[in-house]
Amino acid sequence: AAEREAKAEREAEEKRELKKQKEKEKKERLKAEGKLLSAKQKEEQKRMEAVRAQLLAKSGGAIPQAEKKLSYKEEQALKKKRFEEAKEAAIKKKEEEEKQKEQELLAAKAAADAKAKAEESDDAADDWEAEDWDDKDVMLPGQKEEQERLKKLEEEKIRKEEAKVLQAKKTAATSSKEKPWAKAAREKAKAKAAAAEASSSSDVSSSSDDSDSDSDSSDYSSSYYSSSEDEEERARLDHLAELRIQRLDRFEAKKAAANADKLRCPIICILGHVDTGKTKLLDNVRRTNVQDNEAGGITQQIGATFVPKQSLIDRTHSLNKGEFELNVPGLLVIDTPGHESFTNLRSRGSSLCDLAVLVVDIMHGLEPQTIESLNMLRSRKTPFVIALNKCDRMFDWEVHTDSPMQESLQKQKKFVSKEFETRSREVLLAFAEEGLNAALYWENPDPRTFVNVIPTSAHTGEGMPDLLQTLVHLSQSRLNERIRFIDSVQCTVLEVKMIEGLGTTMDIILINGTLREGQTIVIAGLDGPIVTTIRALLTPQPLKEIRVKANYIHHKEIQGAQGIKIVANGLEKAIAGTAMLVKEVEEDDIEELKQDASNDVNNIMDTVDRTGHGVWVQASTLGSLEALLEFLKSPAVKIPVAGVALGPVNKRDVMGASVMHERKCSQYATILAFDVPVTDEAKKMCNELNVKLMTADIIYHLFDQFSAYMKEYREKQKEEQSKFVNFPCCLRIIESCVFNKRDPIVVGVDVIKGICRVGTQITIPSQNYIDIGKIESIELNKKSVDVAKAGQSVAIKIQPGSTEEGMRMYGRHFDHTDELVARMTRPSIDAMKEFYRDELQKDDWRLVVELKTKLEKFTGEPI
Repeated sequence: AAEREAKAEREAEEKRELKKQKEKEKKERLKAEGKLLSAKQKEEQKRMEAVRAQLLAKSGGAIPQAEKKLSYKEEQALKKKRFEEAKEAAIKKKEEEEKQKEQELLAAKAAADAKAKAEESDDAADDWEAEDWDDKDVMLPGQKEEQERLKKLEEEKIRKEEAKVLQAKKTAATSSKEKPWAKAAREKAKAKAAAAEASSSSDVSSSSDDSDSDSDSSDYSSSYYSSSEDEEERARLDHLAELRIQRLDRFEAKKAAANADKLRCPIICILGHVDTGKTKLLDNVRRTNVQDNEAGGITQQIGATFVPKQSLIDRTHSLNKGEFELNVPGLLVIDTPGHESFTNLRSRGSSLCDLAVLVVDIMHGLEPQTIESLNMLRSRKTPFVIALNKCDRMFDWEVHTDSPMQESLQKQKKFVSKEFETRSREVLLAFAEEGLNAALYWENPDPRTFVNVIPTSAHTGEGMPDLLQTLVHLSQSRLNERIRFIDSVQCTVLEVKMIEGLGTTMDIILINGTLREGQTIVIAGLDGPIVTTIRALLTPQPLKEIRVKANYIHHKEIQGAQGIKIVANGLEKAIAGTAMLVKEVEEDDIEELKQDASNDVNNIMDTVDRTGHGVWVQASTLGSLEALLEFLKSPAVKIPVAGVALGPVNKRDVMGASVMHERKCSQYATILAFDVPVTDEAKKMCNELNVKLMTADIIYHLFDQFSAYMKEYREKQKEEQSKFVNFPCCLRIIESCVFNKRDPIVVGVDVIKGICRVGTQITIPSQNYIDIGKIESIELNKKSVDVAKAGQSVAIKIQPGSTEEGMRMYGRHFDHTDELVARMTRPSIDAMKEFYRDELQKDDWRLVVELKTKLEKFTGEPI
């Protein structure tokens, strides 16, 4: 208490002192400013003011004020300003003096040079006849200076040319028909020619002994050409970038000019879990009037099903009674296995799909692939509806073919309707658990926040009018701006395949624009961009004739959105899943289109670190490669990738994968081939180079194969390493349980700490760390075991590994008072960290550190 009081008094005293100090400083400041006056001075000031007021009253005029005294701050500012002015004046004066001196030096130097030249010319004139000119090479007077002058002129000319190129770029829009870059290149070529002529003339007139001069000029020439080549490359890249901007600007202008009344077909993707009825839904859409051998106008497009306007009107008539306004020309439903078209295909940066249908089995609810598809839709921000399929599977369901679902439900028995309500409610609840608001489309309170759920039956056609009408309604109302027809080609390659009689063909989805025969197209290829010409635009015959081989309808031109087969030369190495670019107008540059076409492939290839450790990934299309890479990167999988390729697996790919053997990562000398063929040479080389080849048509199967392989590989390595692992343990010999004293030593022990395990090397610290052998077997309650833990009493057999260890004997070299411990080595510790980390507890790791530290102290060397 006394200490606290003393401390409080000290703090109070310090505060008082601080306050006094502040008051003192304040008084000094006021005194300096003339504001601190004594009582006498204040009285004098009042008296003077009174006198001044009397004088003012008598004279009737103003009394002149005394000059105002500046404050301390104002005085300091004034001083600082005067100092700065003086400093600037001094600097200016110094610069003028230096400039004057420099001019005098230059004048003196020029005079000296002129004098030296005059003397040289006089000496040359005097010695003219004395020289033997037959054996002498001449360097004319002033020739070196002339060469330097020409060199300077050339450099100045180059600078001017660069300035002209920059100016030409700025005024490209208003320039003449000749391109600025072409003009600049031509002028540069002229400059080069002039430089070459000048250098050749100087070579003729220069001395052959002047080798240094020759080497200097050659160095200058090579550097000049290399720099000019760099400039040309930069100019080329700038020009391509400018052309790309112009092409995109033309596209944006056409997009802005799109008419709200002219719509294209919305592109629909169907996705969901296996066996939910995706294909059956499409079959039902296609089968209008098939029983009467009438195709109903529905055409089976390449990689897609095209549902025309009239078919939509017929199929939805039972629901809307003909009162539904239809503005779209039809629906284009993507029909590709695996839905890589939806997940990864791109068209100028946007997803290929406009609207999706997520198919859910009402009998099974949400399944793994359903949730995956749902997350994919959310990540792409793609609008979608949910088709609650297989309603006819409910007990005692009465079939009403092709009728609207509400009508069909009203005709069902009461318990069937009840079961439908229960099952649909369970599905909606499951979606709610996934964070999605969903409601039956006729009960949807707000279509903007709730996803429409449409009950369907692909077998009976019930609910199909509801599904088609909902898709059309959403397309026209919510996606009007997106599905406006743009008169600029946007298309994506779906598949590249060989067709008998046509050669290698390419199936594409034309989203927007018009394709014509004879147009030049650019596609990304395995060996770089492919430039070719459209030979034929084909679509299949109507559905009833679809089985006729190679019987296609030829088109001179065709508008999007459509599925089209293109016939052209050189498509063998085209990459599916990339955008196809078309030279539509004269301004489109082929080089720029080639660069743009290869960007997608390069971007994906560049994401892989080829210098690290990882597997080799092979896929058929760019989309599937991207999907596989994303899957392998996901936290649940985490398989490193060190190489990627597209197309069939060949010898080059096997050699690329075999590099992992050289990098000491043999487990990654593996090829994961997704949906691609493997050549016979590649299979043979895999066996020769010990490369593991795994093929599958489903990504999950590849992962399962690789996981099983890695588990097997790890177990094999673990088994190999187990021979060298010494698990940490401290053992005490039970004196009454010594069964054999030497070679092998068989004793009973108490496990004090750690893990007593077969294969552990035993040493005795108290006897200068002598080794007595490895634990060969352990017995607990007369049963053989591999492991004994702390607190257990077991019999162990220690087998010597060398002659020296075999000579060690119980009772002579050690006895029951000596503690037996595991010998710690660096390979053993590393193996435990890599393969047995999960099997060791914290206490075991502490024992490892303890045993290691004691051994290091004894040997004096780090482990």
